[in-house]
Amino acid sequence: MRYLPLCEGDRAEMCARIGIECADDLFRDIPAGVRLGADVRLLPQHMGEMEVEASMRRLAGRNRAAGDGAFFLGAGAYRHHVPASVDHLVQRSEFMTSYTPYQAEIAQGNLQAMFEFQSMVALLTGMEIANSSMYDGSTACSEAVSMARRVTGRGKAVIAAGLHPQYREVVETMSRFGGGEVASAAAAVNGGDMDALAARIDKETACVVVQTPDFFGNLHDLETIAQAARDQGALLVAVTTEAVSLGLLRAPGHMGADIAVAEGQSLGNGLNFGGPYVGLFACRRKHMRKMPGRLVGETADADGRRGFVLTLSAREQHIRRQGATSNICTNSNLCAMAFAIHLSLLGERGLTRLARINHARATRLADMLADIPGLRLMNENFFNEFTISLEGQDAREAVESLAADGILAGVPAARFHPDDKSMRSLLIIAATELTRDEDMRALRSGLQNLLGRR
Repeated sequence: MRYLPLCEGDRAEMCARIGIECADDLFRDIPAGVRLGADVRLLPQHMGEMEVEASMRRLAGRNRAAGDGAFFLGAGAYRHHVPASVDHLVQRSEFMTSYTPYQAEIAQGNLQAMFEFQSMVALLTGMEIANSSMYDGSTACSEAVSMARRVTGRGKAVIAAGLHPQYREVVETMSRFGGGEVASAAAAVNGGDMDALAARIDKETACVVVQTPDFFGNLHDLETIAQAARDQGALLVAVTTEAVSLGLLRAPGHMGADIAVAEGQSLGNGLNFGGPYVGLFACRRKHMRKMPGRLVGETADADGRRGFVLTLSAREQHIRRQGATSNICTNSNLCAMAFAIHLSLLGERGLTRLARINHARATRLADMLADIPGLRLMNENFFNEFTISLEGQDAREAVESLAADGILAGVPAARFHPDDKSMRSLLIIAATELTRDEDMRALRSGLQNLLGRR
């Protein structure tokens, strides 16, 4: 049930069972000075179900949905059209309830769906094998670094300048508590010097982590850096935050990556105020026994019939803890299902067409903005996201000003690099198949007026 009211007798019984006088005793370790006062409540008290629903609707109505106006936010999460059929199929009871497929004999449909998801991810990334998903792109990136350390027996990870700052933070946090060195290049709007990055690789390096398209939208050919990593016995981890780009750009595996990770939110999953999302993880076959997470394999039963099982699951629930490859013991199954359904509806040609539309929309927008006085395009190449510089203007202030006019103009780079003055004027702008011409004209007009008032 959605709404479970408790009477005073219920509360008294629960308090007596756990040995407290009242519910406030549960928070006795929290200093009184930082608690909410008795007269401050996050939700109205003592209301019926209909009243609670109405109250929640009023609160939800204060949000601004991405489709309510001109929307150009990206930087790792992208607004795409999700067909209604995706939501309908993913909510079928067979998929919604069969979450943990420990008993393969009664979870064949769910296991097969995970197997198909893995096959799609392997094809997209140009890799030989993929797992059944991670929590999101950032955890997939961190797990790739940990896997590279297991494969090579080394501890150092070299991070390119264009890696998403939040992904970098997750890698650094996990490395700090899990052991291992992280050598990060300073953020650079041009994605950084790949030759300088290659020069930092040595015999202590486990992996090099490069994102393409990178945080600022730049595209990178990974072949040279892949060879530089191989020459030193290190692995190349390729990161993608925009899964749709894999429909048009060369697959990471075809450019020499050893591990490919991505955020799969763009296919089948809405923005959802930041999650849940789905991390894609693929690698070379020779490394598969070091791969984290769940892996579904195809087999045959005693009668020769095709079947599916969890296999190569080096997880804490299956083996001794010290032998586990990761403490991520599950997968983002429902989000992965949505990804697979959307991708299967698109097909290869549909994904390529979608990717071309995204690139065309972004190119058109960049052309519309390029001749605005005081605005400079920072990218030589991009997919559906690029960075502009508002010369002499604080991008954060510009975003706030345009938001008041109903235009969500993009993501200020300084939001992720608050102490870097070189990021102050930079604005990261994304365009997808849902970006309309009138939205582009609104952004152009807004930026013209803003820069003209300097």
